[in-house]
Amino acid sequence: MNRKNFLSLFTAGISLPGIVSAAEFPEPSMIVPPALKPGDTIGIISPAGYITETELQPAVKKMQEWGFKIRPGKTIGKRDFSFGGTDAERTADFQQMLDDSSIKAIMCARGGYGVVRIIDNIDFSKFHLKPKWIIGFSDITVIHAHINSNYKAASIHSKMCNSFPEDWTKAEPSQIETIQSIKDALTGVKMKYRLPANEKNRKGITEGTLIGGNLKTLETLAGTKSEIKSAGKILFVEDTGEYLYSIDRMFWNLKRTNKLSQLKGLIIGGFKIKPDDPGEEFGRTLYDIVWEKVKEYNYPVCFDFPVGHQKNNFALKCGVMHRLSVIADKVELVEI
Repeated sequence: MNRKNFLSLFTAGISLPGIVSAAEFPEPSMIVPPALKPGDTIGIISPAGYITETELQPAVKKMQEWGFKIRPGKTIGKRDFSFGGTDAERTADFQQMLDDSSIKAIMCARGGYGVVRIIDNIDFSKFHLKPKWIIGFSDITVIHAHINSNYKAASIHSKMCNSFPEDWTKAEPSQIETIQSIKDALTGVKMKYRLPANEKNRKGITEGTLIGGNLKTLETLAGTKSEIKSAGKILFVEDTGEYLYSIDRMFWNLKRTNKLSQLKGLIIGGFKIKPDDPGEEFGRTLYDIVWEKVKEYNYPVCFDFPVGHQKNNFALKCGVMHRLSVIADKVELVEI
């Protein structure tokens, strides 16, 4: 996929089935953190799972090559069973990075599980006054959703430190491109993605604030302070290691909590699905599951977007306005 070679195909007045008017839902005012410049400092923390200092080095080296200073947090190398330190240690490390004005962005070292255990103990008052980029995906979806819904701040959904290769000469092109997309997002490059059409897509052109992340995590946030606010937004979802019946239940949760009814658009990313147990076949595909929940709406829907627990997991700016164009021969997602 060529992110650089983007050709805008759309002008005022174009009409396609499924188009959603940008004026249909008023967009809240979102705060986009400033772009990073050479010499700025990126802090690295482990708010969920643990990571060793050795495992961190490929990411540190690459980000230093990009021209940034790197400051590992106190949770790097810490371990409390599966966590990157105790709840108190992870809370304190996150808080320190948020409050330190010399830290211009915070990279989460890895996902796993643990952010929901500490999110309510984090004081975002200084962050709210002067937001900075927070980077990660999977369990970090908790942070993306929380700051988007409560503080109207943008963030970066992308790979984390544990996805940087040790040997770049052996890395696949998609792995290199996706990590480069993190630098692009941090330095103010307008994100532009193009992918082939899927016959299961629903055509249309729409504009809205991009939100989303890991579907299971979004489901668990329903009814909490960190719950996503989806009306008038473009929602993207991905997941891994789930049975089809479980994915069906998650989409029913989105539908029953009215997260699907007022969307501007829906993006289905990568889904690594567990095979059904013999004799317990669910009998429906991912396409069936999604279409059953969105058939009554008219916004564009695209499948197989390169985001998720996979090598082609490109950086997306949550909380930033995008145009989603789902047309006959391609899909384009463009930051506007």
